Amino acid sequence: MNNPAAQPQQSPLPILTHYIGGQPVVSNRPPFANIDPATGEIAAHVHEADTGIVDQAVQAARAALHGPWGRFTDPQRAAVLRRVADGIRARFDEFLAAEIRDTGKPAELASHLDIPRGAANFDVFADQIANLATETFRSPTPDGRGALNYGLRTPRGVIAVICPWNLPLLLMTWKVAPALACGNTVVVKPSEETPSTTTLLAEVMNDAGVPPGVFNVVHGFGPDSAGQYLTEHPGVNGITFTGETRTGTAIMKAAAVGVRPVSFELGGKNAALVFADCDLDAAVAGVTRSAFLNAGQVCLGTERVYVERPVFDEFVRRLKAAAEKLQPGDPYAEGTTFGPLISRGHRDKVLSYYARARNEGATVVTGGGIPALPAPLSGGWWVEPTIWTGLPADSTVLTEEIFGPCCHIAPFDREDEAVAAANDSPYGLATSIWTQDLTRAHRVAAAIEVGIAWVNCWFLRDLRTAFGGAKQSGIGREGGVHGLEFYTELRNVCIKL
Repeated sequence: MNNPAAQPQQSPLPILTHYIGGQPVVSNRPPFANIDPATGEIAAHVHEADTGIVDQAVQAARAALHGPWGRFTDPQRAAVLRRVADGIRARFDEFLAAEIRDTGKPAELASHLDIPRGAANFDVFADQIANLATETFRSPTPDGRGALNYGLRTPRGVIAVICPWNLPLLLMTWKVAPALACGNTVVVKPSEETPSTTTLLAEVMNDAGVPPGVFNVVHGFGPDSAGQYLTEHPGVNGITFTGETRTGTAIMKAAAVGVRPVSFELGGKNAALVFADCDLDAAVAGVTRSAFLNAGQVCLGTERVYVERPVFDEFVRRLKAAAEKLQPGDPYAEGTTFGPLISRGHRDKVLSYYARARNEGATVVTGGGIPALPAPLSGGWWVEPTIWTGLPADSTVLTEEIFGPCCHIAPFDREDEAVAAANDSPYGLATSIWTQDLTRAHRVAAAIEVGIAWVNCWFLRDLRTAFGGAKQSGIGREGGVHGLEFYTELRNVCIKL
């Protein structure tokens, strides 16, 4: 690949269309503007789907189920998925530029996380489908001859994939790859904030030999737009969504009509527990990443930190120093380690919580405002990495998901006190535990009500393992064979011998 730090040449603004049945498709609604969050300037124009466009996409996906794609064997689908992965890598710089244009995140981050993982997802599920087993039983019968029962997995059908804006390529392919591996077809609705990499992937799909109608893209918003039309469409057989819990609730209501299954990764208010016996250097580095990576716009990120009292002051001091070393700036510039928030509206939300924290009596350890940056970055959606202490447990800053580069640090004296504080939330997505006591690590990991518990690490993922949330943080599990459960119907075949 080329050097990601070399900023691409300026060109006319892209116009992003839908992609249906293997072809770009335009719609009658006026295009909407896609904004570069680093500068606040228009980066592209995007066609918005109406009901007719969404219906066209669903019908194309349904037709493809019964076309050539439906006759592909597992090895043939796996081979196609690997070609898709190769196609992403071959056009790495284009995907990188599209991801940065949409999100403003540093090239260093996108080039090492978003694009490589987006490609790897296709390789991972190409391997998984080759090793997906089902059950077989020999059953007794009254005549003594017996019967043979075996499981048969079939595609669920047309899958609606509703994607978030924080890791647009990574999280979209995390859903599309297993769906296609199992023989389904998809209609993808990327976030209106981040439409570019999904549109580019449609070209890669076509070049890789994915039959027309297998991968379709519709652009637009949620209510009264593509999102609502797609989730309410009766031709959709299943819906997978990553995003905030409120939107998940609306999608679940739509899915109830027709009793269609859903797979959700929703909001979180994740806690980190730092014990006095931990490797403090590792704990500070880990919490710095979990609180501030991608400007805090990570579902698995940490917004609540509980630190055992003997190391509380030292931990606060060190985390403050680490946060103040983060460098906002041009995404392509060497040394930029911190990007903007995704939109003006989201910045307004995050800043409202910064104001609440002050009003509710927080001690602002660092941050709390907007960094001073030169033009054109001064027009972007920037906020400062922010740390608080001193808030009561029932503060809205400690109970509601902010989804920004901020965290609150509170001391604790006993293990059970820390576990109770971590569990005192309607959410249950993830936690990180920092201790060198192996017995305590197992005990605390089992006690915290989350989908994934990290010990002495954060964001370390084996893609074969189950991933998802507890409580209001999700329904179902993705990853490995667990993800394939949602994308298939398990049928039992009983043969009388």
